[in-house]
Amino acid sequence: MKKLITCCLLLLLASNTHAQNAVVKLLINGSISGKVLDAALNEPLPYVTIVVKNNTGETVTGGITNDDGTFNIDKIPEGNHAVSIQFIGYKTITKNITINKDSKHVNLGNILLEEAAAALDEVTVVAEVSTIQQKVDRKVITIGKDLTTAGATASDIMTNLPSVNVDQQTGNISLRGNENVRVMVDGKLSNVPIAQLLKQIPSTSIKSIELITNPSAKYNPEGMSGIINIILHKNTKLGFNGNINLGLTKEVYAKFNSSIDVNYRNGKFNVYGSYGNNIGKWDNFGDIDRLDDNSRQDFNFFNNNKSHLFKVGLDYYLNDRNTISFFTNQNLFEGNGIGNTLLTDANSIKRRQIFGDETENSSGQYNLAYKHEFKKENETLDVEIDYNDFSQDQIADFNFINFNFPEDYMDFVDTKRDQTTINVDYVNPLNEKTKLEIGAEARLFNSTIDYNSTGITYNSEGFVIPTPSTYFDYTRNIYSLYATYGKTLEKWSYQVGARFEQVNVDAEPLRLFKDNTVELLPFENDYFQVYPSAFLTYTASDKNSYQISYSRRIDRPGLQQVNPIREWSTPRVSSFGNPELKPQFTNSVELNYTRNLGKGSITAGVFYRIIEDQISRYVRIDRTNLSDANSIMSYDNFDNTTAYGLEVSGNYRPTKWWNLNGSFDLYSQTQKGLTEYLSNYENPTVSDIVTINSEVENLVWNFRLFNNFRATKRLNLSLFAMYRGKEEGVQFTRDPMYFVNTGLRYSFLEDNRATFGFNYNDIFDTMKFAFEGDTPYPNVGEFNWESNTWNITFSYRFGGQKYRALQRKQRDNDIKSGSGGFM
Repeated sequence: MKKLITCCLLLLLASNTHAQNAVVKLLINGSISGKVLDAALNEPLPYVTIVVKNNTGETVTGGITNDDGTFNIDKIPEGNHAVSIQFIGYKTITKNITINKDSKHVNLGNILLEEAAAALDEVTVVAEVSTIQQKVDRKVITIGKDLTTAGATASDIMTNLPSVNVDQQTGNISLRGNENVRVMVDGKLSNVPIAQLLKQIPSTSIKSIELITNPSAKYNPEGMSGIINIILHKNTKLGFNGNINLGLTKEVYAKFNSSIDVNYRNGKFNVYGSYGNNIGKWDNFGDIDRLDDNSRQDFNFFNNNKSHLFKVGLDYYLNDRNTISFFTNQNLFEGNGIGNTLLTDANSIKRRQIFGDETENSSGQYNLAYKHEFKKENETLDVEIDYNDFSQDQIADFNFINFNFPEDYMDFVDTKRDQTTINVDYVNPLNEKTKLEIGAEARLFNSTIDYNSTGITYNSEGFVIPTPSTYFDYTRNIYSLYATYGKTLEKWSYQVGARFEQVNVDAEPLRLFKDNTVELLPFENDYFQVYPSAFLTYTASDKNSYQISYSRRIDRPGLQQVNPIREWSTPRVSSFGNPELKPQFTNSVELNYTRNLGKGSITAGVFYRIIEDQISRYVRIDRTNLSDANSIMSYDNFDNTTAYGLEVSGNYRPTKWWNLNGSFDLYSQTQKGLTEYLSNYENPTVSDIVTINSEVENLVWNFRLFNNFRATKRLNLSLFAMYRGKEEGVQFTRDPMYFVNTGLRYSFLEDNRATFGFNYNDIFDTMKFAFEGDTPYPNVGEFNWESNTWNITFSYRFGGQKYRALQRKQRDNDIKSGSGGFM
């Protein structure tokens, strides 16, 4: 009995003790409260993020402020905590509190947030001068007002970037002398032709441009010479605000471009939209002299193009850890072109081809993204689904005067493309010095090209037949996984990674002849590849840093390169793709050095790459019509080759009113290709065709220098000069190219909201594409375009009243409006 009583007493005591502990525990769970106000206007701020962290830095709990700026967060355990008050566009405030039995409910009172002027400048006000910064895996050029004065569109800006060149005839972009480069906007590829897209993006909409010459495993490995990523400004200020831009350019014909972007943010919602257009007429002309038969071709091309680009997007902040975003881009293009080619032979007999082209295309992009931020700082999960479609109808009309062959004909081309991308990225900072990134991606791409013609052609036996209809169906699906691991060790840091890809390619060119016979040449190319990457950085001091990097990349053939349907044609040259073209691979090594100067910075680097199965253009003689000495251009894979180069870029401010931004690059590449020539030009036969494998060691250097002069607080002047050295190719050698541009920019109205710009391009009228070649026929030529232009721009920044959003919300609550708000 005594033992039983003792046990009961012990159980009662234990129960009582547990209850007392529970009570104590309950008593020391506390809460915090307060009210967040704007320091300047003394008005409440809704939807401000409140984060509570313990003394180890882990997030314990959090919340957001109400419409009146107040907040109350409970269930805060005992101990010392740091309360962080965060809001976009304002300086973060951190307050330390202690929760214990003597201090359970902490009232922080009124918390005054001050505007972070630097943060607002980043999203709404363009910096005065451009800067170049070398980061771990990319070179970042921040676009200042000096570069936006250099041109009205993104295409104009590209000409001013180190190691980047723009072909003024085609609009193609090259990086380090290689056109195998991928161009992205805000990290996303587009189905819109790059030359067309770049002319639709106003220069004032560009925040920065990233040159990723050795991308890490996180990025798609496409683009032998790397990636150019255009980052656009994104306004995140509360209320309604935006920008409007107008531009006019003229030499021969006027070209007009304009854009407007608006943004409305109210607490958890950020709605934005933009519209841009590019409307105008373009004039191009040139000539080619054939030295073997003393003939001459004079070209004159006229284009009347209209393009429109729309974008609408929504960011929804579910809470401080979860965000859903959606946007859509819609692009419309209408182009009319006329080409006039005059062919004059040695006897002054003139023949003429008149080419008319009507093109309409449309493209739609739909992007849905979800972002989750874990409790651990910088640990994130991103899921993105992107769908892109493109359709184009083209009618080409060929008329021939004084030609025996061919006769007049018309081509009809219907093109459709669609691509779906599903991407998942996970980032986990294992500790303060270590970070792990993993992800997966699926890219599903399909394109169909339907070609019909009213013309006639020669078959392989030399007989004239109706031009066959061709249907080209091309599918490429890519499935990939990647992982990168980075670590910092005092002055050293490194990052290693690999991307694993399975690619399935299926191409079916189908030709349908008039007698209902069908020629089907299917092609498949499935392959698995691993793309490793590695970066090692040594920061010797605050002023000096060194980096060496390695990556393996791929350049998959573009649609124009694999499309067997005729791309274009002149009286003497026709261009076709090769559907059996295989991808080329490159292994690239870079070494970079960055020096921070007191009044600027300088970055120097060298690179070396080995290219496997090089894709190169070849020119062969048209065997179906040797008497007219015509040529056919296409592509093929050649042996491995190498390339190396040197780059130096930097910015320096000699005085408060003068800023310099310059770059120099030199690169060498062994180019290989297949060429042909005739051993007999009089009554030639197939036996007179000689085929050779050509190899050229090409050394090219480029130089750019941009000067920005601050005449007054509101007036800036600019002077830009560029030189592209002589370039030797397999088919021809290009002469040096150079020009000088001038410009001015004047800001006015309150807070410099309005800006007027004027620039005069190629003031000495020196830009032209001049060349000479030996194969397949000896020739010299020159092409010109409207480079000697003047350009005026006007931009105006409106809105920016941070509390219109709050006032609108209060008004909507009062009247119980059911409208969806802006747009």
